[in-house]
Amino acid sequence: MAATSIRRRFGRSVLTVAAVALAATLLTALVTIAGTARTKVLSELSKGGPLSGINVAAAEADPSQVDTDDPRPGPPKDLDDTVRAKITALADVKSVLPIVAAVVNVIVPEPPANADVLTRLPPLPSTLAPTTTVPRGGPVSTLPRPSVAGLHTPDPFPETMVGIDLDKASLMPITILTGRLPVAHSLTEVAVTQGYLTRMGLTKKQAAAVVGTEVQLGAPRVFSDSGLPMRFRSRWLKATIVGVVAQETAPGQFIVSLEQSRAARAWTAAGGDGGGRVQIPTSPYSGLFVIANNLDKVNEVRRDITDLGYSTSAPENLVASVQRYLRVVEIVLGAIGAIALVIASLGIANALLAAVRERRREIGVLKAIGARDRDVQRIFLFEAGVLGLVGGTIGTAGGFGTALGVSAVVNRYLAAQGLAGVHLGLPVAVLASAVAGSTMLALAAGALPARRAAHLPAREAMESA
Repeated sequence: MAATSIRRRFGRSVLTVAAVALAATLLTALVTIAGTARTKVLSELSKGGPLSGINVAAAEADPSQVDTDDPRPGPPKDLDDTVRAKITALADVKSVLPIVAAVVNVIVPEPPANADVLTRLPPLPSTLAPTTTVPRGGPVSTLPRPSVAGLHTPDPFPETMVGIDLDKASLMPITILTGRLPVAHSLTEVAVTQGYLTRMGLTKKQAAAVVGTEVQLGAPRVFSDSGLPMRFRSRWLKATIVGVVAQETAPGQFIVSLEQSRAARAWTAAGGDGGGRVQIPTSPYSGLFVIANNLDKVNEVRRDITDLGYSTSAPENLVASVQRYLRVVEIVLGAIGAIALVIASLGIANALLAAVRERRREIGVLKAIGARDRDVQRIFLFEAGVLGLVGGTIGTAGGFGTALGVSAVVNRYLAAQGLAGVHLGLPVAVLASAVAGSTMLALAAGALPARRAAHLPAREAMESA
C-alpha cells in the first residue's frame, strides 16, 4: 500500500527523495572532505614527514626555550656523526637527515659587453676588501637573460647554499613552486628560493623564467703567499637552475646536493681563516633534520635533543593550533550537512501530512475493515522510510562522487606544488552512517503524520471523505 501511494503521488515523492538526496549529498561530501583533511592530509604528513620534523642547529640549547617553535640558539657547537648517531638512537626518532650549508659567491651571468666582464671581482662574505679573481676565459655563461618585464641581473653577491640528501627531499619542509629539485648527487644542478627571484626582480608568478638559466657559484678560499698580501680566490662552478622552491630547511637561497655543499666547504676550509678574520665552520653538519615517529612525539624528542645540549626548533605549536582549527572545521561542516538533512526531513513530514489529509477516506476504509492503529501507522512509517532510504542512498553516492571530484582537484594542486597526492579511499563507516542517518531521520519525520493517521477515527475519516 505504501508503494502504491508513492507511485500515485510520483511527482511529490520524487521531490521529497530529491530533497533528502541533496541533503545527504551535502552531508556526505562535507564529512568525507573534512575527515580526509584531518586523517589524510595532516595525520599522514605528521607520521614521519615535514610536520613532525625538528631542526637541530649546530649550536648550544637554551633550555628555557625548548617549547618555542623558533627558539634563540646559543653559542656554536660541533654537530658531527657521533651526535647524529646519538640522536638516531633516541626513542621515537624515525630518521635523521644531514644539512650542510656553505657560503658562496654568486654571479648571475649576462651577455658580456666586453672581455673585462670576466675579471669582475665578486664580493666575499667577510669584512675584508674583496680581491677574488676569476680567471680570464673561465666558465662564464653567456646565456641570455629571460625576457621578462622588470628582470634585471644583480651584481655579484654572497649567499648560502644548503646541501641536503636529495633522495629524501620529500621528508623535508621543501615545496616545489616550479620545475623540480636537483638530481641526487648532482654537482651541476641547483634549485633556488623566492629570495633569488626577488634579486632578479621577479615575482612568484614569474618563477618559471629562471628555470633553465645558469649561475656561477664560487666557494671562497684565503691564499697567503710568502711576502705577498693576503688574497681571496673562489673556485667557480657553473650550475643550472632546475627549479624554484620554498624551503624552511636552513637559511639560504640555493638548494643543492650534499656532495656539492661539502665540496664547497672543504675548499674554503683548506685555505685557512686568514688570521682569524674569516670565519670557517668546523662542524661537519650545519644542522640536522630529525623526523619523529609521530606528531605527538615531537615535544619529547626535542627535550631529549636538548638534553644532549643542542638547540632545536619545530612548528609543533603551530601544528597543534592547525589541528584544533581542523576540528572546528569538521564540526562546522558536519553541522551544515546535518541542518540540510533536518530541513529535508521536514519536507518529508510535510509531504506525509499532506498525504494524511488526502487519504482520510482510505484510512477510514482500512479501519472499517479491521485495520488496527499500528497497521495504519506502519504504512506511513514504511513510506517515510522508503523515501529516506532511497534519497539517502542516492545522496550518499552523490556526496562521495562530489568528494572524489574535489579530491581530484586538490591532487592536481598538490602535484603542482610538488607534494604527494591524497588518496580519498572508501569511508565505509561514513557512507553507511549517511544512508542509515537519512533513513532514521525520515522515520522520525514521518512519526507525527503516521501517528495522526493511526489515531484518526474511522467514522470521522469516512464522513470527511
